[in-house]
This record gives sequence, structure tokens and C-alpha cells, in this order.
Amino acid sequence: MTEFDDIRPYHDAEVPTVLARLIADNEFLDLLIGHRAPVLVKLCPWLLRPFLRRALRKGTAHIKTVSDLQSHITVSLKSLIADTTDGYTVSGVDKLDANRQYLFLSNHRDIALDPAMVNLALLDAGMGAVRIAIGDNLLRKPFASDLMRINRSFIVKRSINSRREKLDALKTLSRYIRHSITQESTSIWIAQREGRAKDGCDRTETALLKMLALSRSEEQSFAQAIAELDVVPVAISYEYDPCDIQKAREIYTKRQGLTYVKQEFEDLDTIKQGFIGYKGRIHVAFGEPVGDRYDSADSLADAVDHQVYTHYKLFPSNIIACQLLGYSDAFVSTQTLWPDQDWALAEAQFNARLSNAPDELKTTITEAYAAPVLNYLQAQQGS
Repeated sequence: MTEFDDIRPYHDAEVPTVLARLIADNEFLDLLIGHRAPVLVKLCPWLLRPFLRRALRKGTAHIKTVSDLQSHITVSLKSLIADTTDGYTVSGVDKLDANRQYLFLSNHRDIALDPAMVNLALLDAGMGAVRIAIGDNLLRKPFASDLMRINRSFIVKRSINSRREKLDALKTLSRYIRHSITQESTSIWIAQREGRAKDGCDRTETALLKMLALSRSEEQSFAQAIAELDVVPVAISYEYDPCDIQKAREIYTKRQGLTYVKQEFEDLDTIKQGFIGYKGRIHVAFGEPVGDRYDSADSLADAVDHQVYTHYKLFPSNIIACQLLGYSDAFVSTQTLWPDQDWALAEAQFNARLSNAPDELKTTITEAYAAPVLNYLQAQQGS
């Protein structure tokens, strides 16, 4: 037993047992059946479960370690990207040292796809896979916890109410992240904030950065503690967001002064939609290590935000959104990023996307697509 056992990812020796537990879980099987046959899962799931169990046992028989599972998932992810995107590109990974471990601090747009895209970029570059921070709010079902922890995820305890217990959990989390990087030579992915940036405005939470420093030694300054983790900002850009309507609905509800209440399986449905929905083009941009230049969480947050904004790949969808909102200067300034773009066609494509949304959500959706352009221009002015 170690102090990290209740939050760490599963080890290789645990993989066969966890896979068997997942395959035996009726709720997990029903979720998979519901993706393929939503009517049948409501009428007679018991009829299909034996067939799915048999298929899963056969399909996972070769998986004995976490690396085996990672290889299997990577093949599936590349197939999924081919089916649901117009391709993905990567920048900055060639400037990273394959012999060093990093804490990749990323903007957050998609629950599961964000770390998956970072992992894929690293693996394609011949670097090691990361361990992934995931909130326990997504792990209410036992099968969800198993599914994430078998795939290199570790748990961030967000559902604790007691202030003392919350502080203890944050200290343990901070120690685990530092232990993973400095002692186990394994990189970490963590989002720059709790929850996705549903409004398109990527902001680094200073509380997160302060958590990272909780595990520093008495001799270390804040800057030295961060430098030891080799923090690298990452900007992930999606041309189209499969969950844009759902995000806008939550924002709109809150703006009406109402409380937004999630459905029981909403997070899992969001993960599924993020994977199978059309995303257009995707770009993953790795920034530069922040080093030991920042002596406070506030100054570090500003530096991370600056890198995210300036490395964010602005797609025609973002630029057209600015034009539709009346930001003509922003449109003129950034359309030069796509010199060969047919802007009439880009506008028609964006409007076709908006036509699927309820009228009351269209402005909110457009604002979310436009936000990265406004952040980019503001960061450029401050450079």
C-alpha cells in the first residue's frame, strides 16, 4: 500500500482483473449497447449482453499490460480521427526533449479527447504517454473509474466538502504529480482549469498552480518548485466542437438566472459525443517550458494564458464567428492567416452548423467560437 493507491492509475498486474470486472459490469455493457442499438438497450439488454461479453473477451484477450491497452486504444483513436475529422496537425513537439518528463498544462475543450490528442501527438513523436488527471465528478459509476484508471488516469478529488479533507487531498495530489515526474519519470497531463471552457475563453486557474506548489520542499521557492515539474503549456484547437450546443445550453440557462442540473449520464454522453461527433480539423500546439521565471501563481497563470492564446490555431470557423458578431477589425486582422480561404464558403459552412442550434443559443455558440480570436489579438498586442 502507498499513499497514492486510491488515486493512481492501475498497474500492469491489475489490468487483467480490471478488464474482467468491466466486462462483467451490466451497466458498462448497456452503455456500449446503447451506442449501437439505443432501442434494444431499453427493451431487452439482457438479450445482447452475452454476445457483447463474448466479443469483448475475445477482443481484449491479448491485453495484459497498460501499454498493450494503450496500443489498442491508439489504433482505435486514429481510426476514429479518420472518420470524424478532416485531419489533425501538431506543432512544437519537435522542440521537446524525449528524455525529459513534463507537466503538460492544457486548455480544456473536450473531457476525454483533449488528453487523448496530446497523448497521440507524443506517441507519434516517439515520446512516452502521459498520465491523465481526471475529476472524480466523472467517476460516479464504478465502471467509469475502472475505465479511466486502466487507461493511465489518476483521480482529482473534487467532491470532498470538508475544508481540511480537501486540503489534504490537494496535498496528496500535488505530491503524486511531483512523484510521477521526478521519481517515476512519467509525464503528466492536466487541464488549466476545473471543467471545460464552455464559453471558448481559456483561463488558467491560479488555485491549480498553487496546488502544484503544495509539494515543494521547504528550501524551494514557488518558481523553483514549478521549474522542477517542467511545465509546458499546450493549446488544443478544434475547428468545430461536437458539444457546442450542449455547452451553449448550459451557459444560456445560467444567464437566465436558473440552475443547470446535469442528467445522470450527461458527462458520459458528452464524452461519447466528443469522440464520435464531427470536429473538422484539430491542431495540438506544444509551447515552451515556463522554467523558473515566475515567482507567483498570478504571474505564471498570465504566462500560460499568453502561450495558449498565441499558439492556438485559429480556424476559419473562429474568424467567421468574429465577423458575424461585428468584430470587423478582428476579422480583417486574422483572415490573413488563411490567404487561400474562400470566405463566402467558410461563412456558409458556419451558418449551416448554426442552423442546427435553437435560435436562443446561436449567439452564445458564435461567441464561443469567436473568443479565441479576441484572446489571440489581445495577447499579440501585449507581446
